[in-house]
Amino acid sequence: MSTLSFEYRAFTADGKETRGVATAASKAEAHRQLIARGLTPVLLRAAGEIGVGRGAKGERIKPRDLAHFTYQFSVLVNANIPVAEGLRGVGEQEREGPLRDMIFDLVQRIQSGQTIADAVGVYRAQVGEVYVETLRAAEKTGTLGQVLEHLSEMLERGVETSRQVKGALMYPACVVGVLVLAVTFLVGFVIPKFATMFQRHGSQLPIFTKILLEVGQSMQNYWWAYLLGVGAVVFVFRRLTKTDDGLLLLDKLAHRIPYIKRILIGIGVARFSRILGLSLGSGLSLIEALTLAGKASGRPLLRRESIEMAGKVRAGATLGAVLGESTYLTPFARRMLTAGERSSEIPRMCSVVSRHYEREASDLTKNLSTVIEPVLVVAIAGVVLVVAMAIFLPMWDSMKMVGS
Repeated sequence: MSTLSFEYRAFTADGKETRGVATAASKAEAHRQLIARGLTPVLLRAAGEIGVGRGAKGERIKPRDLAHFTYQFSVLVNANIPVAEGLRGVGEQEREGPLRDMIFDLVQRIQSGQTIADAVGVYRAQVGEVYVETLRAAEKTGTLGQVLEHLSEMLERGVETSRQVKGALMYPACVVGVLVLAVTFLVGFVIPKFATMFQRHGSQLPIFTKILLEVGQSMQNYWWAYLLGVGAVVFVFRRLTKTDDGLLLLDKLAHRIPYIKRILIGIGVARFSRILGLSLGSGLSLIEALTLAGKASGRPLLRRESIEMAGKVRAGATLGAVLGESTYLTPFARRMLTAGERSSEIPRMCSVVSRHYEREASDLTKNLSTVIEPVLVVAIAGVVLVVAMAIFLPMWDSMKMVGS
């Protein structure tokens, strides 16, 4: 039977108001649980079925909200406030939504005796495996507050990087979209009308006009085929993003684009280094840390390489040896991490590498629109030139015939 989450507002025996979330198979069962705890419920409503990786209403938690929650969580832990009590206070201040539902659910699970990692592990698909396993190791080593601070910082940097990429691509995407619509209209409707007029006057159509005329006529006659083609491309792309082999193929293609390759490598190496240092500092073994760092990098190529490195370490190789065989990590990253192993300061060197490549990736992302604009201008000029030649060359021929 599925477990449901019920938000409640109740009064204790001494008249104090309390709020929280009760988990039960039914509303009646939740009501009985509250009565058994000595509470008098005045409000009891279903928050939804608890799902792995989703909030009570099946909505995803925004990365920025998760980062903010993680920071608040770290403050509570560092202030030595009881976890359940502190989380309840955070949940009461949170607005209605999936994050609030998750927080109250965590409170209920922790009060029932679960560890923090086990409670958060219910939402593994949402917060990520790295988040859960790092918390688990931090609980064992007593570094939970410090680890939560690092996780919060990592999430904030991820949100900022995503915002920068979206901002840099917004203008080019709008321009390309308008250009595609304009060219579609010209090729599909304007050029065929001009071509018909020129043919009536006996003008010889140039090759550009003939090609675009054929394309325009095919668009008018077989528009459904074009729509099916676009739909097929979208379908194939989405299917590729849902498989490991597909993601690996897309990652290989993305790394063939010169400037984009530098950004992807910078972001991947920065995340890899930060999680590697964070995991080792939390008490995880080198094998576990390498595996988690590869998964957290966000780059399928680096993830595959990290699994291979972890396997070699398991077989007895040193970190420096496996890093020397890496084809994804940059020479600077390999040197620094190898030096960290020799000096027994891998976490500190990981921090140096991650900060370096975070700054580099941020600078490259900010300049992305500057790099794209010249390419975009050349592409637009080429399209305009082809369309203009397709229209004006027959017009000049017609004028010559009239003049003669």
